[in-house]
Amino acid sequence: MFNDLDPILHSQLRLAIISLLVSEEKADFARIKEITKATSGNISVQIQKLEQADYITVKKSFKANYPNTQITLTAKGLKAFEEYVAVLKEYLRL
Repeated sequence: MFNDLDPILHSQLRLAIISLLVSEEKADFARIKEITKATSGNISVQIQKLEQADYITVKKSFKANYPNTQITLTAKGLKAFEEYVAVLKEYLRL
């Protein structure tokens, strides 16, 4: 029997963002853009969806007079990622 994959994490870009945060704990918008090579608009939309799911927290501030968006993984986001990976492993055991 196949368990459902988390639809929030099943998006390639959202999964990439969460994976980055799992390894680095937090990242700013520029780092996410550098790693994912996605457009700013697409990243913004995906960050919004992850924040609405309570998988990340977003803190906006200024750094050297420039806007800085800091993204941090929440405990709920880490748990969702771990469950997503566990379900994928079940799929691979066929």
